[in-house]
Amino acid sequence: MPLSITPDELLTTTRAVRRRLDLTRTVEREVIEECIGIAQQAPSGSNMQPWHFVVVADPAKRAQLASLYRKGSESYFSRSPASAGGDPKRQAERMRLRASALFLVDHIHEVPVHVIPCFNGRTEGLSAQDQAATWGSIIPATWSFMLALRARGLGSAFTTFHLGSEEEAAGLLGIPFERVTQAALIPVAYTKGTAFRPGPRRPLSSMIHWDGW
Repeated sequence: MPLSITPDELLTTTRAVRRRLDLTRTVEREVIEECIGIAQQAPSGSNMQPWHFVVVADPAKRAQLASLYRKGSESYFSRSPASAGGDPKRQAERMRLRASALFLVDHIHEVPVHVIPCFNGRTEGLSAQDQAATWGSIIPATWSFMLALRARGLGSAFTTFHLGSEEEAAGLLGIPFERVTQAALIPVAYTKGTAFRPGPRRPLSSMIHWDGW
């Protein structure tokens, strides 16, 4: 049943959920299909909608995806030191986010549903303009999917760790790697509680540029 929240609340409280995913509760197929149906209404270049959503609920396949996810996380965290000094407040936030990400790494196989948004074609060798048009289509659709989940009491996060082994994931799931690109892996579960707050953000004055940089 949809939550009783305003559009502004939905947009400002849809967080990347990791620790508060309920790993014990089943996610109904009908809910996933309903949210993907909403994602279909997202804007798309030339209104082509060259999208696919691979929904993985099988525990064995989730475990195999989790191995690829952990492999990607190890590569990422080896390049991203735990402590980088600087502002103590920002450093504390960085450590909190790191701990949250590592929690998901440890438990990704337990998340009841993995959704992999894909699009037709490959971006290798495309111009910046064509790449922007391609990603600017699948990402709004994926975000719409995540908003629809939040509106129904489910949580998710836009993750990309498994993409370092995209071809292996394609082989596991039967995705034609030469013709279809995976954009992300979205872990999906009901959340523990449904109250979320807006996240900390920089002042608008630090990111708005009127009539030029």
